[in-house]
Amino acid sequence: DLKETKIGEAEVRQVFPLAKGFVAGCLVTEGKITRNASARLRRGREIVHEGKVATLKRFKDDANEVRAGLECGIKLGEFNGYQAGDVIEVYEVQKVRASL
Repeated sequence: DLKETKIGEAEVRQVFPLAKGFVAGCLVTEGKITRNASARLRRGREIVHEGKVATLKRFKDDANEVRAGLECGIKLGEFNGYQAGDVIEVYEVQKVRASL
């Protein structure tokens, strides 16, 4: 069986244009955001995009993880449709032995 564990959540505050698309300027609201983790972008109750955290930056520096209360820049794969107020939810999928 597969079990999904939520690692953290970030709220998109502002969207910044880059040479290769857009990056979401976020505030981590709970847990932590880690690079290469699975993520989904929610707008209200609707899931807009699912993918991996491609880049994670703290100011101009690359970061492996950003904890709650801190701001960071997040780019999800090739997705560019961020809007202020969106929520990025980061999770990991673990394999769990089925119990009888």
